[in-house]
Amino acid sequence: MRMKKEISLLSSVLAICCAPVLAAESGANAPHAAQPWMNTQLAAGERAELAVRAMTLDEKLKLVYGYLGADMESKKTKRPEQSYKQSAGFIHGVPRLGIPNLWETDAGLGVASQGGPEARPATALPSGLNTAATWDVQTAYAGGAMIGAEARAYGFNVLLAGGVNLLREPRNGRNFEYAGEDPLLAGKMVGAQIKGIQSNRVISTLKHFALNDQESGRTTLNVKIDDRSARMSDLLALQIAKEEGNPGAVMCSYNRLNGVYGCESDYLLNQVLKKDWDFKGWVMSDWGAVHSTIPAANAGLDQQSGMPFDRADYFGPPLKEAVLNGWVPQARMDDMARRVLHAMFEHGVVDHPVAPAPGTIDFKANAAVSLKDAQEGMVLLKNAANALPLDRSLKRVAVIGGHADKGVLAGGGSSLVYPAGGNAVPGIEPTTWPGPVMYYPSPPLQAIARRLPQAMVAFNDGTDAAAAAKLARESDVVVLFATQWTGEAMDVPNLSLPGKQDELIAAVAAANPRTVVVLETGGPVTMPWLPKVSAVLEAWYPGSSGGEAIAGVLFGEVNPSGHLPATFPVSELQLPRPVLGGYPHVEDQRFDVEYGEGAAVGYKWFDLKGLQPLFPFGHGLSYTEFALSDLVAGVRNGILQASFTVKNVGKLAGKEVAQVYVTPVKARWEAPKRLVGFRKVDVKPGAAVQSSITVDPRLLAMFDSATKTWKVAKGDYKVILAASAADAKAVSTIVHLDAATYDVNGKPLRGQGGARALQGVKFPVRN
Repeated sequence: MRMKKEISLLSSVLAICCAPVLAAESGANAPHAAQPWMNTQLAAGERAELAVRAMTLDEKLKLVYGYLGADMESKKTKRPEQSYKQSAGFIHGVPRLGIPNLWETDAGLGVASQGGPEARPATALPSGLNTAATWDVQTAYAGGAMIGAEARAYGFNVLLAGGVNLLREPRNGRNFEYAGEDPLLAGKMVGAQIKGIQSNRVISTLKHFALNDQESGRTTLNVKIDDRSARMSDLLALQIAKEEGNPGAVMCSYNRLNGVYGCESDYLLNQVLKKDWDFKGWVMSDWGAVHSTIPAANAGLDQQSGMPFDRADYFGPPLKEAVLNGWVPQARMDDMARRVLHAMFEHGVVDHPVAPAPGTIDFKANAAVSLKDAQEGMVLLKNAANALPLDRSLKRVAVIGGHADKGVLAGGGSSLVYPAGGNAVPGIEPTTWPGPVMYYPSPPLQAIARRLPQAMVAFNDGTDAAAAAKLARESDVVVLFATQWTGEAMDVPNLSLPGKQDELIAAVAAANPRTVVVLETGGPVTMPWLPKVSAVLEAWYPGSSGGEAIAGVLFGEVNPSGHLPATFPVSELQLPRPVLGGYPHVEDQRFDVEYGEGAAVGYKWFDLKGLQPLFPFGHGLSYTEFALSDLVAGVRNGILQASFTVKNVGKLAGKEVAQVYVTPVKARWEAPKRLVGFRKVDVKPGAAVQSSITVDPRLLAMFDSATKTWKVAKGDYKVILAASAADAKAVSTIVHLDAATYDVNGKPLRGQGGARALQGVKFPVRN
């Protein structure tokens, strides 16, 4: 096979040298003779190699230098003429060789715009945490496919999506962009979104590489963590997302890792990403994350992004000088260009050039995709005495707070999608970066009132707690909206709701215990008022159709099925770092954050320390009831599998998320148990659904840094079927695992054992 590839490549190289002769001899029968890299029958790697050999040094340098796609007044710079206004980035192609430009847009929640008067209207998905809370890879894929299609229709061929930084720090202002605290869930969900985006022949990134888990001091923060802990937590999440989604590009992060910037870390870029994980695409920098030319290039950075965010054009003339002088080897320069081209060929960017056609966007259909995502991910946290769903016979309903009369909240920063119709609540500070604070014009008040045509639905803005309490006393039920705005480049000081909303909720609940709280937050929040309210619905940032999505769940048109992708602590005192490092941040002041919890992130930390959270990872209620049973664990082809039954024992159709955890009986992990699989199943009343999961062996192993292998310890392991990480009704069984070793990517090494079920239990065949 290797010889055939080499002969094919040699033939193509000869075609470059002899193109005029071959063209004359073969005429119309050799359409790719002059440009053999345009032959779609060749593999992406071959095509990239051929194109690189035909390029001049200056043409290669174009591919590795990215511009901001917007004017930057603070630095007196103008965007390239060929870029799209208020876009994230632009890279010149090589027209002589048929290589198109790269037009880049943010981000993972939709086609975002830089601030300014010509923002392009687009469909906003709900927050990444909401999508993760669906626990449904098909929903994640559909959302990715939708925003990828809109990106392509606007003329973009790179979408800066794929955020999978673990939720180590609940106060992180960008948690809303990501997918929670567990590496399996986050990796699977983000990987599915990437795959959906790239189904449109649009390249998606995977970001931020790596351990950029807080925003305070993100450009001067030095994360301290050992290799094994990183490989079993944040890096494992990124690795799974890379495997599931096959992103064309990876974006390196602002922070340092063990003293070295992410974008000049040989460990991260060359050793982990390119060597261990065999990543074929290119590494781009985050905007403003480059600090050198020679160290960054030699450490594996392939492209500087978003100039002029950096302090110098490191990959401009300085890189050319470094190559000509041999400080950056010519082979490395070729590799940088080759990697960009590999992704462009592999994902159809060259063969299917983009052309702006915004008139082809079906915004109505796309709104329905966002609506379904929002409703699948909303989490019913509490529902005392069946306060929800709301009864349509209600006569007096109070809707209080959260600008519910205008719209629903979005997160701030580079991921902000501008809606058709503009900001429903303009003028809230900050109005500039990372703002503006944006409300999408999908008002919950209107959606609620439409479902209660015979009722009096009254609104109070919640700024006067006494007036809100008076309205509550006069109403049959209260729906109170509470908000927490978060954004890029900032963290929240604590997990309390801002603006005295805790006091407002307490006052309203005291006036009327039939108070339903709807939370629009960027992540976990504390709830000192929880015992006093009847129901709590976590609606996250619900996207373009958020108001309608919330009302659909409140009235039972949609049975809530979201489960938490993150632990909600009682207070900051339960966190590994009760005080947020580097907050408030002093500009250009380096500081260290020690990840002493290692790989024990989120629920693993709570289990390890015996802490009782406010709401556990995986928690989520429904308007019906489910029973989990018939757990069988065993081995097939050397891999641990588990099957189980989910039965709907209630009166309404609904969806349950069956979660499988494993805990070693004697062996020691970083924490008592790990999530090893999950399934979201749709079950009718009285019906039962059988399902099964296959366990990635890395989730049963400890990483050995010396050998770069995953090692499973011999012994007994408890397999647990549960509806959350703290499910009192969980069922379990025991399996025995033989000692086994797997390579860095979880592939079995020759001669390794597997798992066997105790007491002769045979794993049943599942379709």
